[in-house]
Amino acid sequence: MPLMSGKRAFLDLLKQEGVEVMFGNPGTTELPLMDAFATENELRYLLGLQEAAVMGMADGYAQASGKLTVVNLHVAPGLGNAMGMLYDAQKAGSPILVTAGQHEQSFTATEPILWADLPTIARPLVKWSSEVHRVADLPRLVHRAAKTALAPPTGPVFLSLPGDILRADADIDLSAPSRVAPRLRGDRAAVEAAADLLAQAKHPVIMAGDAVAQSRAHAELVELAELLGAPVYAEFVPNTASFPASHPLFRGSMVRLAPDVRKVLEQYDVLFSVGADLFTLSLPSDVDPMPATIKLIHLDVDPWELGKNYPPAVAILGDPKGTLPEIIAAVRERMTSGARGAARDRPRRRHRAHAGARGRGGHRRAGVSPLRAERRRTLREDGPQRHRIRAHGRLCRGLQPAASRRREVGRSGRCRDCADAGPDSRRLHVQAR
Repeated sequence: MPLMSGKRAFLDLLKQEGVEVMFGNPGTTELPLMDAFATENELRYLLGLQEAAVMGMADGYAQASGKLTVVNLHVAPGLGNAMGMLYDAQKAGSPILVTAGQHEQSFTATEPILWADLPTIARPLVKWSSEVHRVADLPRLVHRAAKTALAPPTGPVFLSLPGDILRADADIDLSAPSRVAPRLRGDRAAVEAAADLLAQAKHPVIMAGDAVAQSRAHAELVELAELLGAPVYAEFVPNTASFPASHPLFRGSMVRLAPDVRKVLEQYDVLFSVGADLFTLSLPSDVDPMPATIKLIHLDVDPWELGKNYPPAVAILGDPKGTLPEIIAAVRERMTSGARGAARDRPRRRHRAHAGARGRGGHRRAGVSPLRAERRRTLREDGPQRHRIRAHGRLCRGLQPAASRRREVGRSGRCRDCADAGPDSRRLHVQAR
């Protein structure tokens, strides 16, 4: 075993785990790591000037890359500053190893400035939280942290790094990384039970969650939706795009209010949740968003989510990429020719229903959320002054193609989108750009 310092071993362990970037905002307890980075040629250190920004940077990088991402914070205040964005990372399931420098262990009994029990602070928002107490344990704990962050369901973990551990020299065995294979396939009996319900459904609906994008199962979910002729809604607080927004079966998001959710779901007899939250609502209500008559099929990589709020008719613990193909095959076997014809006709019937609603003053096109429809109605009724401020500042900017934004005010000073020629029209459009 080679003789090396804890700080050198830590960076080598991160490289073993495939880490390419560390995000951080260092202080005195992180100086040993800064010394190690002075001679490091493979790992990049990206500096942020405040821990919330650093945590947000790491969260975005982890979600976009799918790789283990590392953050280094400065003792208790640094971890505290990052907690809001760590909450977001937890909800997004971002595989992040959050580390923080800690005072030397011989010094902590005096409770020095900025000291606190860091693993306890981080624990509510991470999958696993610990502190290194012996330099010989550093490889085991780093590999455990990485394995836990990347194992489904993915999420952040925390490891506290005391200064004496990073400065110590020892014969250190770096060991090797561990990985949990992510393609968990659902139980066969549960898959067949789900296929029975979907093949017999008269009005099925699908809700797509982050697990679809995280497992790269977009094509499989599109195939199932088209097979069933089922509309697809995004989960209430999505962190990813789990279904193609341009697809004719996509309905966007529901309004996060229980009465509105129930009004939508009452149109259907089977709800298939593919890794979606059921339900992250904005406000409490006496109305239960889940109709008593609807049958729920719930597929998720996280056993905690299955049946958390509503008992499913079928609960499947599995990865969408590994499980959806089996569900699709089983549904095809069970669908009669009449069911296939009904599935093909569902989008056409829904289109005719939306066309009728449009004629009665309803939504202008399929997929426009009730919230946006209500906003447009309010803009029409609230008078020209509010129309100038809100429409020009938000809707005119958001609804026009980017190439036309510079031409949205003609020479007459009149908005081509809403014909507003008020005195503030040109100024508001310039601000919108």
